[in-house]
Amino acid sequence: MNHSSRVEVFLHLVWSTWDRAPLLTAGVRERVYLCMRHEAARLKVEVVEIGGIEDHVHVLVRFPATISISDLVKQLKGSSSHLANHEVLPRGFKWQGGYGASSVSPRHVNRVRRYVLDQERHHREGTIFVGAEP
Repeated sequence: MNHSSRVEVFLHLVWSTWDRAPLLTAGVRERVYLCMRHEAARLKVEVVEIGGIEDHVHVLVRFPATISISDLVKQLKGSSSHLANHEVLPRGFKWQGGYGASSVSPRHVNRVRRYVLDQERHHREGTIFVGAEP
């Protein structure tokens, strides 16, 4: 008898900086995203992609059954905020309190991944979407 579990749940997470302040410049984003990747790995969450612009971030993950969505977001926001405040932007970096989370069908993961990667172009051209379907 096989007692292992197979979980294939993908989530598209989105949250903003406090008051949508444009603090996530290219160099800051790189360090914040790396921090989020390390924290996700520590939590055994597979990051498919991270992207965003100066005032918000998109994170596409393969979500395990071992953590709640709210705990994952809390950990990603907390660790990246700590890094930003202590090493990158020591002037009061803060994420907004809320977040968005949408489930993504496995067949749409590559499509959403491309969307997450292309945030700068989408915002420049006004081709943003709401929900799991770009």
